[in-house]
Amino acid sequence: MKRLISTIILVASAFAASAQTSLVGRVYYHPNIMADEINAKVGDLDKKQDEAKAEAIAKEEKKKGRALTADEKAEVEKKTEEACKAAEEIIKGVKTMVTATFKTDKEMEMQMKMQVDEEALKKAGISWAKRKMLKTAIALAPTKQKMHYIVQGNLIICSDGTDQDTLTISPDGKYLYGKMEMDEKTSFKLTRTK
Repeated sequence: MKRLISTIILVASAFAASAQTSLVGRVYYHPNIMADEINAKVGDLDKKQDEAKAEAIAKEEKKKGRALTADEKAEVEKKTEEACKAAEEIIKGVKTMVTATFKTDKEMEMQMKMQVDEEALKKAGISWAKRKMLKTAIALAPTKQKMHYIVQGNLIICSDGTDQDTLTISPDGKYLYGKMEMDEKTSFKLTRTK
């Protein structure tokens, strides 16, 4: 009886392993992985603008050692609003496209392309020199990274040899989920295109 159960488990395991769908040739893409995060931050800026005004007024009053006049308060509020609008323009001015391509059953390629909207940065008051430096830094940043991966259930564990990342594939295989390397709180979702 034990031998029969062991044989059934062995056959079921082999069947499950062979039934796992290959990822080779699949492509997952998102035109701007930061879009949801950006929209949330812009919403937060709108909500926090009143708090920022109150903090700026308190800071200015502490600096001057007295309560601000109505004109001084209006000036501080105006500067705070301008700063919030500039931050919003900067946030909206950066776009990050991501593509994950599964080349073989062990190798994948992650491609990230950043674009900066120069007009948005101009509106934010970023100088010409700083805009050019930013564009140069983006142009010099690597855009493609080859990685080795293994699949464990719905997890895809990938490594470039130094760092390791874990992606999650949806049960229907249509989506690939991950977290930003620089900020573990920020997640992204790529949609299968091929």
